[in-house]
Order: sequence, then structure tokens, then C-alpha cells
Amino acid sequence: MPTAYIVDAVRTAGGKRGGRLAGVHPVDLLAKSLDAVVERSGIDPKAVDDVVTGCVSQAGEQAGQVGRMGVLASKLLPQSTPAVSIDRQCGSSQQAIQFAAQAVMSGTQDVVIASGVESMTRVPMGSNMTLHMKEGLGNYMSPGVMEKYPGVQFSQFMGAQMIADKHDFSKDQLDSFALGSHAKAIKATETGAFEKEIVPVEIETPDGEEMHTVDEGIRFDATLEGIAGVKLLAPDGKITAASASQICDGSSAVMVVSEEALKRHGLTPMARIHNLTVTAGDPVIMLEEPLFATDRALERAGMKIDDIDLFEVNEAFAPVPLAWLKHTGADPDRLNVHGGAIALGHPLGASGTKLMATLVHALHRHDKKYGLQTMCEGGGVANVTIIERV
Repeated sequence: MPTAYIVDAVRTAGGKRGGRLAGVHPVDLLAKSLDAVVERSGIDPKAVDDVVTGCVSQAGEQAGQVGRMGVLASKLLPQSTPAVSIDRQCGSSQQAIQFAAQAVMSGTQDVVIASGVESMTRVPMGSNMTLHMKEGLGNYMSPGVMEKYPGVQFSQFMGAQMIADKHDFSKDQLDSFALGSHAKAIKATETGAFEKEIVPVEIETPDGEEMHTVDEGIRFDATLEGIAGVKLLAPDGKITAASASQICDGSSAVMVVSEEALKRHGLTPMARIHNLTVTAGDPVIMLEEPLFATDRALERAGMKIDDIDLFEVNEAFAPVPLAWLKHTGADPDRLNVHGGAIALGHPLGASGTKLMATLVHALHRHDKKYGLQTMCEGGGVANVTIIERV
């Protein structure tokens, strides 16, 4: 079977809700990452066969086929470049990587950019549903769904709490994990670990124009006492905003190419895509599926968990990566080595390619071979992608 390679992977630094990226239209934010991955690869922009863009809240400024709009806003990609926008909830742009790889491995395309964007400031989470509901235009919960799942509310927060209870995690464990995310992100920032993956974005500030290059969500003064003091999201729960992913604005992009494209365009690969897996399970507990998707991915790849050198498991809520560690028996020192979404933010549709940018560059920085990325997703779905540094 033909092989798919990652040539480069980039992301913007995260912006907090109402923060440094709030003034940037999401289409223009997406174009920044698209242009960066094209420019850094050195490829002729006309050689790009397709752009696959993940975005969850496809409404307002992210409507109108946001992937295509990103191409039209690009300074490098010609208007002849096709694009498509997809929604697999939080795994949208990880699925974009897998669709790009499948296109390359099938031989139907040679150069595909997987990407993602989400401005959670300008297009609030869930607004593509709630605005219609407020106008009396219906609910995504159809009679058929409600008949099958009577009285059920599909809630990621409730799913995270169910995982914490099922695996008997204490609030102290969740808070400690959250502090660790910030500590790793602080170290990564201060040692320059993110420099090769971050695309600078020009922003307007009260003091004039600046380049946004540092993830805004990192709490450089984080303490366990401060995290422990944050109000619980539910009176009888264990999760707080401090042990959950941060609302975030950002974009990201990964260039996926065939072996033929490497030769034809003189490209240098960073990684080979080793395995693509997606599974689905219980839509109520919802966020536990990465555990079982990882089992399947490793089985299909003929690998064991200890064969993997670095893991990126999205920190939607602290119980998710903790349950994943418990289930897989993975070495916690290999998990999210540069911090995760609790510190760096979770820009929904952009997170899949964002995490891949961090994983690819971390494999090179730490001279490691195999990396595994997984993401919990609304509806009880999970993607797993295994890559090999080259």
C-alpha cells in the first residue's frame, strides 16, 4: 500500500476567549496556518490537490464552507485549490489528517493539507445549535434519537464526571494533573520547544502591532493551591474549570504527501503515517472511547503500548487522559510532554492538527521514533493516529 508522509505541521499559539486573537477573523486565522505550511515546505502552491479543514461550530464567521474561505483568504494558495470542511466534533482536524492520508494512500491525490480552525471567541461553542433553538427552528435531538435514548442529555461535562466516578479519581488527582499540564507547558515555552511549530500572527494591541507567539492560556504562576480553590462545575462533582480544557482561538495545518510527491517536489518528510483508526462507543459517557480506540489501533498496527515513545491525548477534561493511562498502562512520562489543552487550550476543530504539530516536532526534538495521538469526541467517537519519525 502506498505510504503517506507528513512534510510539516504548524499551529498558531492559542488565544484565550476575548484575548489576543479575538480581533482576527477565523477565516484569516486559518489562512495563516495554510500559508505557513505551504511556505515552509517549499512546494509550488499549485501542487496542492486539496485542503481538508476541521471546524466544529460552522456558523456565523465560520459558515460558508470555512475551509474554502480559508483558501480564498490565503496569500499563497490559488483559487483553483479545492477545499472541504468537516465536523467530527473535537476530532475534526485529526480526522482531516486521516482523510488526507487516505486520499494519498489510495493514490487519488498526492498533496493534501489537513487543517483546522476555531475562534471560540467570535463563534461561541454550540452557537450553531443554540441560535436555531432560540429561534424555534428545532433541536438536533430527533424523535428517533430520543426514542432510543429516552431522558438522556448528551453532555461532555457529564461524561467527564462519569469517567471520574467510574475510575474513582479524586479531585486532588484531577487538580494535580492540571498543575502538571501547566508545568510542562511552561517548561516547553521557556526552553523554546514550541518555536518550530508556532506560526506568528500579527495582532493589534493597545500598544500597537505585535506578533502573537506564546500560548495565552498558560498560567505561569500556577500553584496547586490556586487550582484547588477554583469553584466546582457541579456541587457534587470533582471537576472545575481548572481541570478542564481552556476555551481557545487558533488554527493549525499539516501537509500530507505521497512518496511520489516527495521525489517530484524535492520535499523532506518529518514523519510517516503508520496507522489510522477511528472507533465509536457509548454516546453518554462519551469521552471514554480513546481507551478502546487505542487498543484497536495498537492491535491493527501490530504494536504494544510500550513501543510508542510519545503520546498526545487531548486534555478535554483531566479524567480523560488519566483514565487512558490507567487503561493502557502507558508510561505517564511519555504523555503530553509539552503540556496539553488544560494549559494550552482546546480550539475544538483545530485541536487535531494542533496536537499533531506538537507531536511531530516533539519526536524530532527528543529524538524519538513512534508517536500516538488520540482525541475524545462528541457522540462517543475517537480517532487514533500513529506516526513514525523519519
